[in-house]
Amino acid sequence: MAKMAASVVETGEDAFKKIFKFYKRRYPPPDFSDVIDFSKCVTTDKIVPVKLNPAAVSDDDAANVGLHPVKGWRAFNLQGYPGFIFITNPFLRGSQPFWIRQCLKSYPQKPNVCNLDMHMSPADTQDIWAKSVTNLSCASVGKREPRTLLERLRWVTLGYHYNWDSKTYSANHYTPFPPELHLLSSQIATACGFADFTAEAGILNYYRSDSSLGIHVDESELDHSRPLLSFSFGQSAIFLLGGTHRRDAPTAMYMHSGDVMVMSGPSRLLYHAVPRVVPARQEVALVESERGGAQGGAILEQVSAEDWAVCCRYIRSSRINVTVRQVLGQGRSFPPAEDETKRKRRRSSDSPKTEET
Repeated sequence: MAKMAASVVETGEDAFKKIFKFYKRRYPPPDFSDVIDFSKCVTTDKIVPVKLNPAAVSDDDAANVGLHPVKGWRAFNLQGYPGFIFITNPFLRGSQPFWIRQCLKSYPQKPNVCNLDMHMSPADTQDIWAKSVTNLSCASVGKREPRTLLERLRWVTLGYHYNWDSKTYSANHYTPFPPELHLLSSQIATACGFADFTAEAGILNYYRSDSSLGIHVDESELDHSRPLLSFSFGQSAIFLLGGTHRRDAPTAMYMHSGDVMVMSGPSRLLYHAVPRVVPARQEVALVESERGGAQGGAILEQVSAEDWAVCCRYIRSSRINVTVRQVLGQGRSFPPAEDETKRKRRRSSDSPKTEET
């Protein structure tokens, strides 16, 4: 536990909640000196470099989805968190623009589901990008139009769509998972020792500068033996990784644009949260300059200058996080409807988390 954050925790209290509030605090701002920054590549008794298997994914396959060869990835374990792997930005220069554009332009499209569908008609959310692009492309001078639909996005679900009320997935609420995101996830998982990982569900969270993600455990998937993958783009964030109980004090770390986290094994069901988005002007400026650079394989289409101008405008004040999960185990299917109903009732007593997960 961070030394500065430790001072706010008293024995017997909800240590995670205390530290979450510490980092979320605006006035006075918290001390970030104890937040782990993997991008600095400093090895300590807490941060341990991990060697991935470079033969698991060929250099061509990695480049095809915009990744450096696995032998060049900088990956780390955290002492006390077996199964947790942090990979610092394995993306080739010029490949992040494609993934950011997908998250903003393609993935919010129907038939995928987003938070705006909860209170708007399907026709109104049919093409969020097209309805937002004009205002987002304009320079902000003086009074600006009300926030665009893109700026009002909080979450999008892919594949098996997560039901926020019952906290379940179901066979009858499914749309095809994006094949390029499946391939990216497969390459990351394979390099980390999970060659049989199948991307079946995705949750995209869209963070504004004042957004946060509440304390939770990702346990709705029916198979917890498969890892959870998390991709970060745009502004940086403070990520808290705790234990199996909320009384376990969490470890704080930065997630920068391009960083990837893998939660597997004993770390798969740990409490975690994002209390704060933090400015990352230099990192985002570097990403903004990447359009037109090395694109990797044929999967990564060139992002037009017009599209990238909108994406840049967005990430200057926002962050995108993509979590990819395997819902079902190998050869398994969803339980019968009556069992699923019982499962929903069991979970219905839990209060909803924030709109982001």
